[in-house]
Amino acid sequence: MLWFNDGVTFGSTFITIIFLIVFGGIAFSLIKGIVTWSNNNHSPILTVPVKVVTKRTNIRGGSNNSGAYTSYYITFEVQNGERQELKVNGRDFGQLVEGDIGILTYQGTRFHTFERYKKESSD
Repeated sequence: MLWFNDGVTFGSTFITIIFLIVFGGIAFSLIKGIVTWSNNNHSPILTVPVKVVTKRTNIRGGSNNSGAYTSYYITFEVQNGERQELKVNGRDFGQLVEGDIGILTYQGTRFHTFERYKKESSD
């Protein structure tokens, strides 16, 4: 092994750097999640009329013996044209269709509910 002047091997330095990078990535993700959670909790709960513009999924994992995890997202558009994408659960994702119009209740980036406007009967 290569030795530096202080007696530390190149291998141990390399392992330490990799450990710090991995630990730093985990710490960053954890802190980012806590900040998002806190920001959502301090945001007002808003209820606005919207249109469902688009839906998408993000699938992670699923290779070899690992499980696959699916995240569901819906983009809503308010009357002034502003759009907001919110993460939703699979049940809500399955019940909403692009073009649906209704009332969205959300808090920051946290989806609460969507109530579809009832269509008038054409009897």
